[in-house]
Amino acid sequence: MIAVRLSDDIKDRLEKIAKRTGRTKSYYIRQAILEYLDDMEDYYLAEERMKTFSEANTISLQELKKRYDLED
Repeated sequence: MIAVRLSDDIKDRLEKIAKRTGRTKSYYIRQAILEYLDDMEDYYLAEERMKTFSEANTISLQELKKRYDLED
């Protein structure tokens, strides 16, 4: 079990949505945590991938235009 202190405002909002939908407060807390964890995992994976990305794998806009004959 994990204990979390919530402000009265958050508690009120949580209670309102739980009553409105017939779901438990625990359900919404779990869903919020899962969504946050998914986002953080994606963020850290992207950050890790960016560390291995090198300038050698890039091409300038000018070079791209030249390569595909897109010069104005």
